[in-house]
Formats: sequence, structure tokens, C-alpha cells
Amino acid sequence: MKTEQLHELLYQSLETEQGGIQVYETAVGCAQNADLKKEWKEYLEQTRNHEQILLGVFKELELDPRIETPGRTVVRHLGQSLVKAMQMAKQAGNPAAAEIVAAECVVLAETKDHANWELIGEAIKHARAAKDRDVLKKAYEEVEEQEDEHLYHTRGWCRELWIQSLGLPAVLPPPEEEKDVKTEIGAARAKNAREDMLGRH
Repeated sequence: MKTEQLHELLYQSLETEQGGIQVYETAVGCAQNADLKKEWKEYLEQTRNHEQILLGVFKELELDPRIETPGRTVVRHLGQSLVKAMQMAKQAGNPAAAEIVAAECVVLAETKDHANWELIGEAIKHARAAKDRDVLKKAYEEVEEQEDEHLYHTRGWCRELWIQSLGLPAVLPPPEEEKDVKTEIGAARAKNAREDMLGRH
């Protein structure tokens, strides 16, 4: 495994968490649904914790968390663009539309975040030094399941808010929430269960 590229992944991961804090802070201000607002506030706190966990990894591996890489700069730009998109939507004066934009932006941010941690999981299997493996594994085990929840649950919210906006019956909170989805398979099952849930609602 290329150590330099592993470090690049870690720099991008740190930047993603730092950008994620700003994304959630902005998204919470766009949330109209009380359950969604509560959930995003929880995810915001978890994301702040993920940043601290990664800063601990940097300390353990003796990496400088302030180093800029071209990839990191791109990740920051993307995060700032998501924040700007939500601000634009909010200023447009349609709160329901701004809430959907916020959900879409969270899904985009969490897709990158989720991919980072998935790659860190792969890197653990191939780490040459036991110390690297142990440090990364500890962080991964603390964060990974929460990342799954952030992505799959918000994806469900995004879909149901869109369906609601179309004037169609929506399941809110979404099935992913009720079934406490933590995997891609679970997310697919929850989506398939929405028709039954509509019947019950």
C-alpha cells in the first residue's frame, strides 16, 4: 500500500469531517421537520466527534493536520459549495424547498464521508505497520456505523421529502429511520417496505 496515498486519504477525510460540521450547521437551519432537525443536530455532534477522532489519528501517526494537499483543497471547495447552495435555497424564501436542498446537500457530503471511511477500512487490512493498523482500526470502529446511519437515513429523508413535495403520500420519518438502517442491504429493504408502511399510516 502506498503510504503517501493513505496520508492523502486521511487529509481528505479530515477535511470532509470539518466541512461536514459546516454542512450540518447550515442544514439544521433549513430543517422544517422536527424529527429531521433533531436527527441532524445529533449528526452534527457526531461529526464534531469524528473530527476529534481523526485529529487523534493524526497525532498518533505524527501527521500535521494543517498540511494542504490539492485533493484536500478540492474537498474544502465542495463542502463550501454545499453550504452556499443551502444558503441560496434558504434565501429564495421557500422553506420546504430549502429543506429538500439541505437533505440533498447532506447526502452529497455524506456520500464522500462514507466512501472515505470505507477506504480507511480497506487500508486497515493492508497496513504494514501494526501501529498504523491499530490506530486506524480504533478510529474506524468508533465512526463507521454512524457514517452508515448518516448516509442511509438522510437518503431516506431526501426521498420522502421529495415525494411529499410532489403531493404524493410520504412516509415521515422515513422507513430507514424506523428500521434503524445501517447497511446498503438494509436501506434497500427499508425502501421496499415503504408501501406497507404507507398502508399502516
